[in-house]
Amino acid sequence: MIKKYDNHRIYIHNLANFDAIFLLKILAKIGFCKPLIHNDRIISIQLIFGDHVIYFRDSQQILIGSLAKLGKSFKVETIKSLFPYFFVNESNLDYIGSVPNMNFFDNILKSEYLEYCNNFKDNLWNMKEETIKYCNIDYISLYQVISKFTLLIHDLFELSIHKYPTLSSLAYGIFRTHYLKENTIAQLSGPVAQDIRMSYTGGACDMYIPFNKDDKNIYAYDVNSLYPYVMKECDMPTGKPVYFQGDIRAVNKKAFGFFYCNIIAPDNLLHPIIQTHVKTVNGIRTIAPLGQWTDMIFSAEMDNAIKFGYKFQILWGYTFKPQNIFKDYVDALYKFRLKYPKTNPLNYCAKLILNGLYGKFGMIDIFPDISIFKDLKSYLTFEKDHSDDIIDIIDLGPNVLVKHRSDEKDQQTMLYGNLETHNVNIAIAAAITAYARIHMSQFKNNPDFNLYYSDTDSIYIDKPLSKDLVSSNELGKMKLENTLDKTVFLSPKVYFLLTKDGKIIYKVKGLSHDIDLTLDDFLNLLEKETFLKKIQIKWRKNITDGLISILDQLYTLKVTDNKRKLIYSNDFSLVASLYILKGFLLL
Repeated sequence: MIKKYDNHRIYIHNLANFDAIFLLKILAKIGFCKPLIHNDRIISIQLIFGDHVIYFRDSQQILIGSLAKLGKSFKVETIKSLFPYFFVNESNLDYIGSVPNMNFFDNILKSEYLEYCNNFKDNLWNMKEETIKYCNIDYISLYQVISKFTLLIHDLFELSIHKYPTLSSLAYGIFRTHYLKENTIAQLSGPVAQDIRMSYTGGACDMYIPFNKDDKNIYAYDVNSLYPYVMKECDMPTGKPVYFQGDIRAVNKKAFGFFYCNIIAPDNLLHPIIQTHVKTVNGIRTIAPLGQWTDMIFSAEMDNAIKFGYKFQILWGYTFKPQNIFKDYVDALYKFRLKYPKTNPLNYCAKLILNGLYGKFGMIDIFPDISIFKDLKSYLTFEKDHSDDIIDIIDLGPNVLVKHRSDEKDQQTMLYGNLETHNVNIAIAAAITAYARIHMSQFKNNPDFNLYYSDTDSIYIDKPLSKDLVSSNELGKMKLENTLDKTVFLSPKVYFLLTKDGKIIYKVKGLSHDIDLTLDDFLNLLEKETFLKKIQIKWRKNITDGLISILDQLYTLKVTDNKRKLIYSNDFSLVASLYILKGFLLL
């Protein structure tokens, strides 16, 4: 905390989920502390100390991935080392002895563990020494990664990464500086943004057929850079939105924008393609239903759905000027990906920036005010006048952090939209995801094969695609990731795969990757009313106490019907799932 570090950035990898829990309370005691919090995540912390300021930044917000992978991608001299995190407890801090068992290391291969043990053949493992060594290697490796990334971005785009706290803000900075024409994208906020956000339903992820028969191979394909592809090829909603009432297409057949419609899905469609949000007993769910409902929809997705038999009655909406604005940006960055191998840092940087821009436009443009009061008395004075505006309170020892709304800011937003500049535009984000769903719709209801499962940019089908649809490096084409002997799909983000060469792949949303699951575990869950219980380690974070607790958590896995109708054979074995929407009720 000396003057020479005035206006410096301190990067901490995974600050938001770890170090900030401990740091915030301490920093608030040292000086005036102003954290930037978005979606309950601490993006950065500004600390004013005396007459200078220091910024604490989460490097994981701008360099996505683990520090170990980043070190390898950027080919730095010092690579993150291994450490037995789960071995440490209050009673063994002075431990000196043999290397802790492999089970105490997180997500480590046996070969890596044996190589690590070889470093201690002639010496005992010393907890204190190895902890200090591990931390030293960590910060040296991160410094080398940040330094290389800083130089690369400056050399390529003449920008400083230190001005941008997140990857999406850096990507937008590059786009705005070098590729965006003036007065092209309007900042959308307030009621207009809220209306258009109804259409922002994300990627389409569904299970249709839960398993394959023994004599049927499954082919897993991924789209090569789906979002960058549609950003390059498709017109985006630009300029200021124009509100209309009634059927705009009766007046202008080429009207382009977001339309609030009565929607009727064809009742014989095997794979519905229009998504909507519905309320269930378990909260808001995203489904692609049959039946009829009212919702906001992007005009291009409406036009595509009409080809599948959907019917629409346009009630009101917003029109925009269609314009291709991302082609040059995508072309420039994708050239780096084609020119340099995946082992080259330039390839990795291009991938990050190429995929980082989309997220900026879809951000929820709500940044609460943050105030830190130095004592309880000053907070109570604030609470007396602003009790209805307080969103959250965090006890920081003698200090109190308060997230709160601003009456003046809320009134301005109601009248004029958000006057703060966060460079968001939900119309563009919603259009990009809609175009992605349109692209994926060609693989649904397709008579050439059976579709077992689909995700935002992937499909699992029982026949190979034609060669004209497949390419390993052409944007928008499909690439074959795996040929599978056995598959079990239980629900979105929950599946088991066995490849032709014997590799096991499984995913269970919310369950740690360290938990071992077998094919039999997944097959048993196809039976009605069955479930599987596993114990996993969970971290519970508490900013108020400045603590992180490591707890054992019971995870119960079962197939549920909270967002889909499950279809069983002879009331026993799961054979399919389906969404049905009648009026506004989910059956």
